[in-house]
Amino acid sequence: MKVLPFKIPKTQNIGLIYQEDREQYFYDKLHQHEEIQLCVIVKGEGTLIVGDTINKYISGDVLVIGSNLPHVFKSDASLIKESFMISLFFTKDSFGSNFFLLDDFLELVPFFEKSITGFKLLENRSEVTDLFLSLQNATNLERFIGLLKIMRIIINSKTKELASFIYPKKYTDNEGKRMRDVMDFTINHFNKDIDLYKIAEKANMTPNAFCRYFKQRTNKTYFTFLNELRVENACKLLGSDKSKPISDIAYQCGFNNLSNFNRKFKEVKNMSPSTFRKHN
Repeated sequence: MKVLPFKIPKTQNIGLIYQEDREQYFYDKLHQHEEIQLCVIVKGEGTLIVGDTINKYISGDVLVIGSNLPHVFKSDASLIKESFMISLFFTKDSFGSNFFLLDDFLELVPFFEKSITGFKLLENRSEVTDLFLSLQNATNLERFIGLLKIMRIIINSKTKELASFIYPKKYTDNEGKRMRDVMDFTINHFNKDIDLYKIAEKANMTPNAFCRYFKQRTNKTYFTFLNELRVENACKLLGSDKSKPISDIAYQCGFNNLSNFNRKFKEVKNMSPSTFRKHN
């Protein structure tokens, strides 16, 4: 299986692909696929990287990930025993090149526009989840009707953007493997000391070339991304263990001193770690 691009298996002449992922962990390699992915997290939580942005996902989240948008789900092994996600995969042309261009579907235009950067639903999630669950034993026609019902709810609901920057070109296989290796190493070693030479070596590049490569594809420096990942993991610990000292959390997430942690946390979350813990 190629990691980037990643092809969704489908039966010939099927426009809408229904898929259940019920494992201990979701597929945890950076990948992209032509299809838009509309999904609900029935069970599980962890970190979701979409494009250039690090997000948290939890049970009940409804997510839309756009066509060829690089992403990876990193399940939190310390918090969950099982991960369960139901997804619908389709492209704008799955039902004919002009299907969604018909006047009948003009109200769905915002859905496709927002899918480019990906987004998550902020309201009506339980209603959408119920519709997803009803598709488990449904016919292909019933799933297609269900898709339209779900999309109608979504376009009338508040949403939050998942990615703020999209690299305009589709990854080649070599580029995809390189970025996958960088993301894998970062996700699995964010709590350790990572210097520029070490991460550039993972990409088989010189430090200067790697800096340009990563910045061009994510619109941020590698260490900005690394600190955002560390802060996101610190947020989990601040919320899940109120008794643990903030200094211990800082070191556990890869920061070498408390003052640096406080400064970076405030840059990312616009509040101090103690304020975040108080309100979460």
